[in-house]
Amino acid sequence: MQFKDIYSPVIQAGQGSAVGVNRPAEDSQLGDSWASFAAKFKAAGAPLPPPWGELFEPLRNGTIDDLVVIGQIGQSLDGRIATPSGHSKYINGPAGLAHLHRLRALADAVVIGVGTALADDPQLTVRRVDGPHPARVVLDPRGRLASSAKVFARDGVRRLLVTAAGTPCALPADIEVLPLPPSGGQLAPAAILAALAERGMRRILIEGGADTVSRFVAAGCLDRLHVMVAPIILGAGRASFNLAPVERADQALRVPMRSFRLDDEVLLDCDLSAQRRPIGRAKKST
Repeated sequence: MQFKDIYSPVIQAGQGSAVGVNRPAEDSQLGDSWASFAAKFKAAGAPLPPPWGELFEPLRNGTIDDLVVIGQIGQSLDGRIATPSGHSKYINGPAGLAHLHRLRALADAVVIGVGTALADDPQLTVRRVDGPHPARVVLDPRGRLASSAKVFARDGVRRLLVTAAGTPCALPADIEVLPLPPSGGQLAPAAILAALAERGMRRILIEGGADTVSRFVAAGCLDRLHVMVAPIILGAGRASFNLAPVERADQALRVPMRSFRLDDEVLLDCDLSAQRRPIGRAKKST
């Protein structure tokens, strides 16, 4: 396994100067270089420049269809995403958090489950790097999330709630509601992706929590999985994944993987494309 170093400092963000776009508080050579990289990433043609080109190139275009679906988990050395009490801010340090915000800036949509929305009340914006905010999507089969949640803040960014068909939702009219037929009380990952593709979203980041990412892994609905490992040991707490057990180690899912050093953290870039099921094509945004 080849081990690489990538410089990944934090850029502190200030007030956005345009709808859906975040600008750093101070102009810097690093900020300008990332803004340029993000623009080249979404444009067709030229290869991506260093230092981020090798890492992010696999997220540029789909290999199974035209969707690119990325899962993201931040964890301790012993595979925990929170302490037994549920505390998780912040397991990952500045480099890991900057990487997460880079992923958001490159995605059309960022997806979380309602459990994460209720527990953490995240903003899901891009604040640590220079780039556009993605559409924010919450998976909420039973309509539990209130309209006051930060993910529904009116900031010019598209907001969507994916719920079970027939679930009453008392949300403002500017929040898009996507009703889907449930399967065993859950929303099928493939149906979620198909609904987002129908609405023009092609690069989709599945950010959490552990149950949501695990369901996308189990359903064969991820192209890549980024696992950011922080140099801490929690000893106990919530595990990073919740998957069906196997009897023998040789039955485990083995995937091609690359590793990258981001300051004092390690990013494991796992290629899940061999098990990815076809979803379809994203409609062109209007």
